[in-house]
Amino acid sequence: MMKLNVNGADHSIEADPDTPLLYVLRDDLQMNAAKYGCGLGQCGACTVIVDGEAIFSCITPLMLLEGRKVTTLEGLGTIAKPSPIQQAFMEEQAAQCGYCIAGMMMRAQALLDRNPKPTDDDIRQTLQPHLCRCGTHMRILKAVHRAAELMQSAGKAAPKGAI
Repeated sequence: MMKLNVNGADHSIEADPDTPLLYVLRDDLQMNAAKYGCGLGQCGACTVIVDGEAIFSCITPLMLLEGRKVTTLEGLGTIAKPSPIQQAFMEEQAAQCGYCIAGMMMRAQALLDRNPKPTDDDIRQTLQPHLCRCGTHMRILKAVHRAAELMQSAGKAAPKGAI
């Protein structure tokens, strides 16, 4: 039995310690924002935040997560009350097919948590591990900048694991 803190809630998980976090999130906890893409940590669709760092959940075994805080897209906001990053991606219509967007939002959130005023270059470098064929790359840049504005105008830092 492993203890896992996801989006501020503690969970007891019965799984092999080598089980990738992605499988537990989707299969056991019914959190489906993180997607299975490549299974090799090369596409970014499975990205979540662990203790402030964006990680590939498809290659991160549970054994490395005990005592750490995991945040998924579901933990940033809700449909009724989206977080600044979620709101910005909607306002800028930054998603096309949407498969990779949850991972991009999580990596962008981790960036904004440590750098509230990123440059285009900062954003590009941060999102470089993500594969996306949709062609909304300029909208994604605008969305991250918009999220930074929303966070600053609200006078608060980015939410960290808020439910």
